[in-house]
Amino acid sequence: METTGASRPPLAGIRVLDLTRLLPGPVCTLHLADLGAEVLKIEDTGLGDYAAPALRAMVQRNKKGMRLDLKQADGVALLHRLAESADVLVEGFRPGVMDRLGVGYAALSAANPRLVYCSITGFGQTGPYRDEPGHDLNYCALSGVSDQIGRDDAGPALSNLPIADLLGGSMNAVMGILAALFDAARTGTGRHVDISMADGVLAHALVPLVTLATQGATRRAGLDKLSGALPCYAMYRTQDGRHLSVGALEHKFWERFCDVLGRPDLKPMHMPPDRATAERVRADVAALIEARPLAYWADVFHGRQCCVTPVLRLEEALAHENFIARGMVHPRATEGSAPQLACPVKMTGFEFSIERPAPSPGQDTDEVLTALGHDEAARADLRRRGVVG
Repeated sequence: METTGASRPPLAGIRVLDLTRLLPGPVCTLHLADLGAEVLKIEDTGLGDYAAPALRAMVQRNKKGMRLDLKQADGVALLHRLAESADVLVEGFRPGVMDRLGVGYAALSAANPRLVYCSITGFGQTGPYRDEPGHDLNYCALSGVSDQIGRDDAGPALSNLPIADLLGGSMNAVMGILAALFDAARTGTGRHVDISMADGVLAHALVPLVTLATQGATRRAGLDKLSGALPCYAMYRTQDGRHLSVGALEHKFWERFCDVLGRPDLKPMHMPPDRATAERVRADVAALIEARPLAYWADVFHGRQCCVTPVLRLEEALAHENFIARGMVHPRATEGSAPQLACPVKMTGFEFSIERPAPSPGQDTDEVLTALGHDEAARADLRRRGVVG
């Protein structure tokens, strides 16, 4: 896909106030910033966003930075001023905190009815768990998703890709914000977008839900159709201790896979009639694949169109020809720095770019205050009193 003419970021002109920390909220506003929104990251004057420096470099790019103390009246007044001209505010505090500070949705939307105000929490703004703390594994556990990840004999597995934080939190927040922005453009009225990470991951537990609906119960981890029950959809160990992913879920792909393996006799066993037969087929396939190293199989299956790919390590994925061709590894990344992954949204008329690196805490405070009409003396006074940093 190629752009024609100058790049036109689709969210150019949208102003976002980002009061979030760590991962779910910052990744949400990262996507908005990468698509052209003007994002101001607002941190408190104390600890601020305590994400690791490498994570900060990745998720705070294309944003400006300000430090603001919302426990002081003047800090609250400054946020009100900023919200008057903003399109979006994103926060990730526990329910009720922003209201107690005087910067909740009701207070800010009174002055700016068009404001889209997004709150990202573990369990949402309502319900008996609204005040409970939690992390990604808690949200996945309570939603029934952890029970479906891993193997029955080993127990639930932990993922290094935080499913609830990113799928349940970040991406649902982006969806809600964009929908509310679209409506605000038509009606002039914004909305309070209430994102629960637990809700978000539960809403995508579709495959085990189908099993529940058709079988009356979910299968144990590793025993459902897409989690290990089928030899045609599984991970196989190679000679060098690596793994090959086989996703020959459709019969035509399984037939090609069997031809490449030299085992046409396995073609009728695409969907084995029982578990014992499935395990026999799996054992036959496993023995064949374990006889050769991963590089051999990657070469043999390349271009054979049977849904077989090597299980790459992240550093290998970053160097893979397809991701390079798609521009997913941004060339701005320098040796020794955290890799920068590009925006995954490709569209005509828009060319993603990194316009600015992640700001240091409060890097653009003076610029923001100047735009609000504060002269040098006023800025110095606010800084002296710890209202800004």
